[in-house]
Amino acid sequence: MKRRIANVLIFAWVIIITNVGDIIAQCAMCKASVETNVSEDGIGFAAKLNTGILYLFVTPYLLAMIIGFFWYKKSRAHKRAQDEAEFRKRRIVNL
Repeated sequence: MKRRIANVLIFAWVIIITNVGDIIAQCAMCKASVETNVSEDGIGFAAKLNTGILYLFVTPYLLAMIIGFFWYKKSRAHKRAQDEAEFRKRRIVNL
């Protein structure tokens, strides 16, 4: 099971890395609007706006992944404790 999860995560990471150009181009309408209305000195502003959009895009998903990870760990620990209790019950019954 751990190997399968690791393979899925590696696959997702490879897909993300190979599509970096598409990921950086978030919110095309906002970016195009800023780039057409910006003066010569404001090009850095457009890049910063795009970075801010990416930050706002990633934060909720990152938070959901962290919560999911801890939820998964807690459920695994609970399942392991239940299995151990069931094993002890069977062992006592078989005595």
